[in-house]
Amino acid sequence: KMAHRIWVTVKPGAKKEEVREIAAGEYVAFVHAPAREGKANLALVEILADYFSVAKSSVNIIRGQTSRKKLVEIG
Repeated sequence: KMAHRIWVTVKPGAKKEEVREIAAGEYVAFVHAPAREGKANLALVEILADYFSVAKSSVNIIRGQTSRKKLVEIG
């Protein structure tokens, strides 16, 4: 299966965890975790793995580790 790349804007500290597609290949992810010590990134990987029904090891943040907007490879 081909890996595909998507842009994800992360909203840390959200009340409800969810992923929303806002455009083709562009998503917003709401996570409970705060944006510190990589916690939001870990939460993002978990929520995206769940959303796309893939293993967590199949979700890689390629760019934007420290920014809200991230390039993520799925698969």
